[in-house]
Amino acid sequence: MPIETFEFQVEARQLLQMMIHSIYSNKDVFLRELISNASDALDKLRLESLRDDKLREDVSDLHIGIEVDKEQRTLTVRDNGIGMSHDEVVQLIGTIANSGTAKFLKELKEFKEAKDAAASEELIGQFGVGFYSSFMVADEVTLLTRRAGESRGTRWESSGEGTYTVETVDDAPQGTSVTLRLKPEDIEDQLFDYTSAWKIKEIVKRYSDFITWPIKMAKESTESTESTGEDGDGDGPREVETVNSMKALWARSRHEVTDDEYSELYKHISHDWNDPLETIRMQAEGTFEYQALLFIPSHPPQDLFMQGHKRGVQLYVKRVFIMDDCEALMPEYLRFVKGVVDAQDLSLNVSREILQQDRQIQLMHRRLVKKVLSTLKDMMSGNPERYATFWKEFGRVLKEGLLSDFENRDAILGVSSFASTQDKEGLTTLRQYVDRMKEGQQHIFYMTGESRSAIESSPHMEALQAKGFEVLLLTDPVDEVWVQSVPEFDGKQLRSIAKGEVDLDTEEEKKEVEAEREKRQQEFAGLLTWMTKELSESVKEVRLSSRLTVSPACIVGDTHDVTPALENMYRAMGQEVPHIKRILELNPTHPLVTGLRTAHTERDADAGLAEAAELLYGMALLADGGELSDPSRFIKLMADRLERTL
Repeated sequence: MPIETFEFQVEARQLLQMMIHSIYSNKDVFLRELISNASDALDKLRLESLRDDKLREDVSDLHIGIEVDKEQRTLTVRDNGIGMSHDEVVQLIGTIANSGTAKFLKELKEFKEAKDAAASEELIGQFGVGFYSSFMVADEVTLLTRRAGESRGTRWESSGEGTYTVETVDDAPQGTSVTLRLKPEDIEDQLFDYTSAWKIKEIVKRYSDFITWPIKMAKESTESTESTGEDGDGDGPREVETVNSMKALWARSRHEVTDDEYSELYKHISHDWNDPLETIRMQAEGTFEYQALLFIPSHPPQDLFMQGHKRGVQLYVKRVFIMDDCEALMPEYLRFVKGVVDAQDLSLNVSREILQQDRQIQLMHRRLVKKVLSTLKDMMSGNPERYATFWKEFGRVLKEGLLSDFENRDAILGVSSFASTQDKEGLTTLRQYVDRMKEGQQHIFYMTGESRSAIESSPHMEALQAKGFEVLLLTDPVDEVWVQSVPEFDGKQLRSIAKGEVDLDTEEEKKEVEAEREKRQQEFAGLLTWMTKELSESVKEVRLSSRLTVSPACIVGDTHDVTPALENMYRAMGQEVPHIKRILELNPTHPLVTGLRTAHTERDADAGLAEAAELLYGMALLADGGELSDPSRFIKLMADRLERTL
């Protein structure tokens, strides 16, 4: 077959040049990426062999091989895994378009400009271009592969300068080998001697010791060096040794594993270059046995809030890889949790559909969720700083569980934190709020809004601030939703200060002010009835307020009404929601309101009174963060009024 020559796409060529010439703090990453790819290929072949009997004879000696040639300065990473077809080579290796190249380039350039080498390395795993990290240490890369079950293989070759060649070959062994023609050693540029056995072993031990497949390479010894020359190239075969332990970290006892080893496993699983925030070990014994090693990241992945994001943990059965991102083991609101679950009693031949219905998987799901939540609870009390980091990064996601996980709702509430009027800087828990409640206080007061400053300046806060009541300030979009479905905490009802009647008076105070309220109600009855009629297209009722001390008016909803923000969210998602009229509350002590009452009593036929009522409603709507239906009319009315006063 002829050799085909292709040009890299413009973006791919730019990416290669940036990876080759960028400054990385540790170029050893290339070997970890190649070994990780080889391990994935072995996992896939083992899985395919369970579905295809013809492949079972190919899985008897699955391993990863590392070969070096000091004289030719080449390093080869070889596996006898699933391999690739000609089309897969062209699609997956010849082009990087499917890996989000444009986004990768943009972020890599930003990191490079910021001279943040560690952060730029992080992008390699994120965008699935680990194979191309080979060009950091190699002048030329050759890939030889044959897919299991096929008779012909494919050779791909490139120097990373703009072109690559693809050739069909007859003599390729099953699996994939990647051969690097290494650049000259340059310690200053972090280019080490990657033909050195001790260097390779060091990298394997640091990054890939937990790989469950044996990583084999020729053993170097004093005898072989003396008898075969410096490079050990004698007539007889060199002894082969396995350079990784192959013992899964989750199968070891805690005292046998270091924190660094846990971190490296996490980085391998998550493609994150930061250490995990928390490591969670779990082992269940009895009628159903499984082991779990879970990690809470220190930073959220970029696709955390993107549609189609990957979630779930890796599922193994008796250390045999089954699938990545097993969604059945972890709920949506814990999608940031990474890790491994190794079950002893599941069938190897399972699918995602079967897992959704499997009773044992459901039991594991419940226990894993409870373990994560209990770990967060311990973190909250035992390591507040670490918990604060977690909540800052993942609190908004965790609160999604209040909408879907009714079984663990109390546990989620128990590890949730909120901004509060009590603390200008920090956060508070619901337990702390309840412990601080004023004597006689029956409810947990909260208000939702776009920002803390917007809520604190809202007219709804006036009476509560005057009486010293604490209010939770909920500013995440998900807060608008979950507060509708969570009625109480610890027997205390959650009450929005922007909905329904707000009664802040004690029993003794009620007796003292009851007569005054009835008197005011009678005095303003005519005005309230008239304004309700005048503003009937906009509001359902006009009434006197007990929550205002400074502002003339405010807009409130009925107790069970959907908030305007939630209305907008539903409409943004394409759901039709009927517009809900709200209530206009007036401050009976404000001069503007008392003046309007007097004017209405003396000259109820004055056309200007209707405009004044409209302006009062518009001001209340704006103060609540709402939008005017006719802003130009409001401005004209306001301008006319100001003109008359002058």
